[in-house]
Amino acid sequence: MEQPVIHPPKQSGANRPSKSPLFYLQVIISVAFLLATLYTAWTPANLFPDSLFNKLSQAFTSPLQANIPTPNSPTSTSRPHPRVGIVAGHWGNDSGAVCSNGTTEAKVNLEIATRVKEVLSAQGYDVDLLKEFDSRLTGYQATVLVSIHADSCEYINDQATGFKVAAAMSSTYPEKAARLTNCLRTRYASVTGMSFHPGSVTSDMTSYHAFDEINNETTAAIIEVGFLNLDYQILTQHPEVISDGITQGILCFVRNEDISPENTPTP
Repeated sequence: MEQPVIHPPKQSGANRPSKSPLFYLQVIISVAFLLATLYTAWTPANLFPDSLFNKLSQAFTSPLQANIPTPNSPTSTSRPHPRVGIVAGHWGNDSGAVCSNGTTEAKVNLEIATRVKEVLSAQGYDVDLLKEFDSRLTGYQATVLVSIHADSCEYINDQATGFKVAAAMSSTYPEKAARLTNCLRTRYASVTGMSFHPGSVTSDMTSYHAFDEINNETTAAIIEVGFLNLDYQILTQHPEVISDGITQGILCFVRNEDISPENTPTP
């Protein structure tokens, strides 16, 4: 007797796992990517227009290259801004020279020093506005320090006009000190039109107290911006010109600008 053939039961459609539309989309993209890769690999580049060939190359390589770190690639770090110290002469200590009309040297110095700070700060420099005997001067470290003063209110003679610049008598880096004084001298004379008055540089300038207090890595100078007698008008009515002359001198030093030989006017 012939035995009946028993077939295994068929699974119903409800038990069969279904494929989502995303699965089929991934399959289509993968196949297209593979065909395109093979086609571009085996097809001479000159059969493509340049723009099309470049776009295809970028499309296939950019995503891969974006995720591959470049070995030994340096990490960019921002450089610290140069620090500049500005001492407003006599500020916080005494009045300095006092003129007959009540104008004080300390007030003139502070006005000029504040303007220098504002301009340099606006250009991205870290600037400290310091008092005459500021506690921060002890061991103070910066790229440059400039102390701003003015000369006597009293009439001396017709030659008592103009400015003076000096650095420490014994500087750790005399070449830097010389460069700073030259930058201040040439730029200040050029901006203000005032004459350099080297004959009246005193030991009070070359032995200025702050020179011995600051860090020996800090290049420093002192500038007497003019006489509060014959130069009174420009010092009090045009402090922006005076401050610009000092600012340009500092920038000359910090930026390592060229100092061409100039005939700075002398009285």
